[in-house]
Amino acid sequence: MKLLDIYAKMKGDLDAIEGKLARSVTSDHVLLSDASTHLLKAGGKRIRPLFVLLSGKFGSYELDVLERVAVPLELIHMASLVHDDVIDNAETRRGQLTVKSKWDNRIAMYTGDYIYGKALAIVTELENPQIHQILSKAMVQMCIGEMEQIRDFFNTKQSIRNYLLRIRRKTALLIAISCQLGAIASGADRRAANSLYRFGYNVGMAFQIRDDLLDLLGTEKQIGKPPGSDIRQGNITLPILLAMQEPAKADELQDEINKIQASNGAGETKRALNIIRKSAGIGIAEEMATRYMNKAIDALSGLPNITAKKNLTDIAYFVAKRNY
Repeated sequence: MKLLDIYAKMKGDLDAIEGKLARSVTSDHVLLSDASTHLLKAGGKRIRPLFVLLSGKFGSYELDVLERVAVPLELIHMASLVHDDVIDNAETRRGQLTVKSKWDNRIAMYTGDYIYGKALAIVTELENPQIHQILSKAMVQMCIGEMEQIRDFFNTKQSIRNYLLRIRRKTALLIAISCQLGAIASGADRRAANSLYRFGYNVGMAFQIRDDLLDLLGTEKQIGKPPGSDIRQGNITLPILLAMQEPAKADELQDEINKIQASNGAGETKRALNIIRKSAGIGIAEEMATRYMNKAIDALSGLPNITAKKNLTDIAYFVAKRNY
């Protein structure tokens, strides 16, 4: 089944979550409400809520319970993007102006904080302390991942291990607990919740590696921002690190990265992109994304053969091969 077919099948419940997302960030304070709904209106894949709902199929599926997990997880993701755009000095996201670009850095930072607060308020409507503990620990790890990314801006000497640990914290963990918490909230057994966590973790790793590849290979229309945005912002991703391991390309690529850094992100990235695109790093990164995808599918092997399992498998294939 294609991804759009899965979304279409879940449309009613996803629409309910979309409505709750909008209501949750609407405020009597006009500026705060406008800034908070700005990114929401730009759309998004809503992959985390979808994972919550599908994982809930392995237990007792109740939308009014699951949305109290799905909405906070998507709000946390949105808040992190608002903050990321300040750190990265990003002008566009999803083809729209960022909150920091439309307003300013101060409004963006408090908007992100407000959205985080609303997420926590909603999840406390569920009395299960395990859900609160898992969510809070993940938020701590996300913050550590963000700090590590800042520390390693323009650092081409960082290890592949450091990169993988960073994307685990920044991206994979939130997707992993989307699957895990969907199962827990629905009363699924611990074995199923653990299997779904492993699935989500490996999908999240594949998702971020593919995202990093798209930043280097995609068009602005495909990815909603200029290609090469990561390298312009100093975010040294897996394909770049792999390209730096090629002696014939390392010095030239380092020179281009130094120029971009010296320009405070305003420099031309075309030559750097050409070097990376011609390197073996692109293919190796694609192979790594595929390996994570296969691990994700393997994690589902012990789960009941229900439609949700097939849907999750199809999503894993999409994530590892997506071009937008």
